[in-house]
Amino acid sequence: MISHVALLDYGAGNLRSAQRALERVGAQVTITADPLIAAEADGLLVPGVGAFAACMQGLESVGGPDIIAQRVATQRPVLGICVGMQVLFESGTEHGTQAAGCGQWPGVVERLQAPVLPHMGWNTVDIAPGSLMFAGLPADERFYFVHSYGVRQFQLESADTPVPAVSWTSYGGDRCVAAVEHAALWATQFHPEKSGDAGAALLRNWLQAF
Repeated sequence: MISHVALLDYGAGNLRSAQRALERVGAQVTITADPLIAAEADGLLVPGVGAFAACMQGLESVGGPDIIAQRVATQRPVLGICVGMQVLFESGTEHGTQAAGCGQWPGVVERLQAPVLPHMGWNTVDIAPGSLMFAGLPADERFYFVHSYGVRQFQLESADTPVPAVSWTSYGGDRCVAAVEHAALWATQFHPEKSGDAGAALLRNWLQAF
């Protein structure tokens, strides 16, 4: 079980609300930019608010991509939230500019094809079969989203083991990845820390899954 969570401070996240949400479900939380603490904590939470390229720049300034890669390689839990999920993919394209991501998963973060953006407010999720992240939550549960960009296509090679559990959400006639569970690397496009009791249940599931 995850008891101590390092909340990575790289200048691009809603740290206090994430801290309060984790403490609500029983975690000890350290807000830190220290690579050693981030590498050694039971769990690492990577938040993210704003533009993909700016978040990657901040993440690189504290050695974030290497910390994440090291933890993934040793099966130590990582949870990315919002842009903290997006930066786990290969790249992001915003305003005609493409920036490299952490490359943990294939896929491009791109503008959603919806008539009204941002996608802001409560929405349901098409939960992946066998999901541990959403265990105990009803299929029609709603989570809080705030974003204009997302991953609209995601496909790993069939030989990849374990196979990731990918949950999706639909908005304005388009759909994008809402959450991914891939061994010790989990991520959500929505904000569990702003999603009330449902978000608390999801964070509790993360703490108890490892």
